[in-house]
Amino acid sequence: MNAEIIKNSKVVAYGRWLIKWRWLVILGSVALVMLAGYGAKNLKFESGYRIWFAPDNPQLMAFDRLENEYTKNDNILIGFVPADGNVFSTESAAALLDLTDRAWQIPHTIRVDAISNYQFSSAEEDDLWVRDLISDDVVASADELVLARGRALREPALKNRLIRDKADITGINVVLHFPDGNPEAVMESVNAARTLRDEFQLKYPGTGWFMTGIAMLNAAFAEAGEADMKSLTPLMYLVMIIVLFLSLRSVTGTLMTLIVLTFSMIVAMGVAGWFHVGLTPMSITAPTIIMTLAIADCVHILMTALGEIGRGSGKHEAIVESLRINLMPVTLTSVTTAIGFLSLNWIKVPPINHLGNITAVGVMAALFFAVVTLPALLSLLPLRSSRVGECHSLLCNTWAERVIKYRRVALWASLAVVALFTALIPRNELNDRFTEYFGESIRFRTDNDYISDHLTSAYQIEYTLPADGSGGVAEPAYLAKVEEFADWFESRPSVSHVTGIPDVLKRLNMNMHGDDSAYYKIPESRELAAQYLLLYEMSLPYGLDLNNQINIDKAATRFTVTLEGNASAREIRELSEAGEEWLVQNAPVYMQMSGSSPAVMFAYISEVALINGLIGTIVALILISAIIMVALKSVKIGLLSLIPNLAPIAVGFGIWALVSGQISMGMAPVIGMTMGIVVDDTIHFLSKYLRARRENGLNAEDAVRYGFKAVGPAMITTTITLAAGFSILAFSSFKLNSDMALMTTITIVVALIADFTLLPAILLTVDGEKQTDVTSSHAGAGGALLEGSTAQS
Repeated sequence: MNAEIIKNSKVVAYGRWLIKWRWLVILGSVALVMLAGYGAKNLKFESGYRIWFAPDNPQLMAFDRLENEYTKNDNILIGFVPADGNVFSTESAAALLDLTDRAWQIPHTIRVDAISNYQFSSAEEDDLWVRDLISDDVVASADELVLARGRALREPALKNRLIRDKADITGINVVLHFPDGNPEAVMESVNAARTLRDEFQLKYPGTGWFMTGIAMLNAAFAEAGEADMKSLTPLMYLVMIIVLFLSLRSVTGTLMTLIVLTFSMIVAMGVAGWFHVGLTPMSITAPTIIMTLAIADCVHILMTALGEIGRGSGKHEAIVESLRINLMPVTLTSVTTAIGFLSLNWIKVPPINHLGNITAVGVMAALFFAVVTLPALLSLLPLRSSRVGECHSLLCNTWAERVIKYRRVALWASLAVVALFTALIPRNELNDRFTEYFGESIRFRTDNDYISDHLTSAYQIEYTLPADGSGGVAEPAYLAKVEEFADWFESRPSVSHVTGIPDVLKRLNMNMHGDDSAYYKIPESRELAAQYLLLYEMSLPYGLDLNNQINIDKAATRFTVTLEGNASAREIRELSEAGEEWLVQNAPVYMQMSGSSPAVMFAYISEVALINGLIGTIVALILISAIIMVALKSVKIGLLSLIPNLAPIAVGFGIWALVSGQISMGMAPVIGMTMGIVVDDTIHFLSKYLRARRENGLNAEDAVRYGFKAVGPAMITTTITLAAGFSILAFSSFKLNSDMALMTTITIVVALIADFTLLPAILLTVDGEKQTDVTSSHAGAGGALLEGSTAQS
C-alpha cells in the first residue's frame, strides 16, 4: 500500500492518535473499569430450582397453584440404611425413632413423616385408635416389631415411598417452610441436616445415611456454581497464560492480554451488578467464557504487530499497521459474537439469558480494550520481534497448496462429511433429568442416585383434583373417580407409587367395620366419609394432619404420582400429558387439571428452551449474515459464508449423537453461542481474502494463499485458546455447563477445519472464475507477489 493511502487512512490516523494520547487513554480505561466494577458489590448468588423458570412459565404457575392449596414441597428426604439390613430390628427401630424426634429440630421444619410416626389406625370394639406405627413400646417387643413390619409393607401410603419390600432402607421426609426474603434459610436447614447426619453416623456405627429432596437440590445448585467459580476460573487463568506465551513468545504481549481479559471480566460482572443480575450455576461461567473469547481479539492484533516488527517496522508503525489490518474484522467478529450470545434471550430461561447478556457485555468490553487500551499499553512497553507463528505459518502454507491443488476433492469431501454427520442429528434424544445435572463429585448426586435405586425417586407428577364444591372430597363418586385415576397410573410401567385420599378413607372404612378387610373400600355415603375424616383428623397429633392432602375447605385433594428413578424427561412429559388426557376423557370437567411438579417443569423446559434457541439462532443468523454482507461489501461472499458457518454446528450435533446422544437444557444455548463464535475465523479469512483480491489484484488462488499466510496462524492460535478454555469448563461439576462446553469445543474445532478446507474450496470454485491479470501458476512469481502484498497489508 502506498504512502498516500496510509496517510489518508482514518484507521491510521486513529492509531496515531491513540499513541499520542496513550496516557489519557490508559487512565480513562482504568476509570471506566473502576466505575463499572463498583457495581459488582450488588452481585449475589441465586440458588434453587425456581431460578430456571420465568415467572410466566405455565408449569411453574401450575405448581404454584398446587403449593398454595397444600403443604409446600420443600423437603429433605433422609435415607436410613441399618447396619444389620433390617429396619425393624430393635437397634434399627430405636435409631429410627431417635432420628425422627431429632429431625423436628432442623430449622424451618413443619412436618416430619416416617414409618415410625406414621398414624396407623385400627379398631378396638367401637373405638378408632390412631397411634404411631413404631413407638418405644413396639421397639421393646420383637413380636410387635414383626407386626409393625407387616402393617408398613401393606400400607399403600408407605410401601414404595418410605419403605420397600426388603425393609433394608427407610426414609424420613422432613417438610420445610422457608420465610420469604430469607435466601439463607435453605442453607440453614441443609447444614443442620448434614450435622445431624454426621452425628448419627458416629452414634450408630455401620449405618448409612443419604439425603435428597428439594432443599438438597437447591443447595446443590448453589454449591456447584461456587465450586466452579473457585476451581475453574483460576485454572483458566493459568491455561491462558501458558497458551498465550507459547503462541506469542512475548512477555509483554502476554501481560497486556491478561490485562485486557481482566478489565473485560470486571466490566461485565460490574454491569451485571448494576442491573442486579443474580449469579447462577450457569451465569457464573461468564467470566471464563469472556476470558476465552477476549483473547482472540488480542491475538490477532498482537500477532500482526509482532510480524510487522519482524519485517523491520518500528514499534509504533507496527501497532498502527496492525490496527489498520485488524480493526474492521476484530470489530465485526466481536459484534457477531455478541449477537450470538444476545440471541440466548429467546430461550426464556433466566440463567441462560443472564449468561448471554453478561458475556455479550464482556465481549464488547473486550473489543474496546483490545482496540483502545491494548495499543496504548503496547506503545509504552518494549515489544520485540519473536518467532511467533513460524510453525503455524509453515503448516498454513503447506495446507493452502494442498487445498488449491485438490480443491474439488476438498469441496466434495467436506460436503460429504457434513451431510454424513447431519444425517446423525436425529439420533440425539431430547432428555433432561434434573437430578443428573450434577457430577458425582457433588454428594447430592450420589445420595440421590442411591435413594432412587433403593427407595423412591424425586421424579413426581402432582395434580390438585377439585371436587364439586366445598366438602366435595367426601363424595363417593368423586373418590371413586380419583381411585380409578390412581389405578390407571399404577398400570403404567414407569410408575412406582401413587398417593391419593381414597386410600385413607378405605382404611378408615375398614377400621370402622371391625377391621374387616371386606370393607376396605370407599364409604357408601358422603356423610359417612365426612364423619370418618373428621374423626381421623381429630385423632392426629400436631404437625401430622391431612393439610398436605386436602385443602382447607375440603374442595380438592392432592394426587401424587412417583416415577421410577430412571424416568426420562420424554417419559415424564408423555405421562403427564397422558394423565391430563385421561381426565379429559373420563372425569367431570371440574376435575380436569394439568400435572405439575419440579420434574414436570424441568421435563418441559428443555424442549421449549431448544425450540426457542433455534428461533433465536435464526434471528441471529439473519443479522450476522446481513452485517457480513455490508461489512465485506459483497452479497455473494456473505451468502457463501453461511455454509462454513452452519456446517460446524450441524457436524457438532452429529458428533454429539455418537458421543452422548442425550440433549439436555445445557445444549439449548450452544447453537446461538457457537453461531457467534465460529463466524469469527470465517470473517477474518474472508476479510484477508477480499483485501488480496481488491487491493492487491490477486487472483483467487493467490488470495487464498494470502488469507492462509496473513490470518491462518492467528486462527490456529485462537482456536487452540478457545478449545482449551471451553475444555476446562467441560470439567465443571454442573452437567449443563460441562455439556455446553464440550459441545462448544467440538464445534469450534470443526469450524477451524471447515474454514481451512471447505471455505477456501468454495471460494476457489465459485470466485475463481473471475481471474485477474496476475498469474499464479508460476510459483516464483506468485510467491514474490504474495510476499510483497503481505509486507504491505
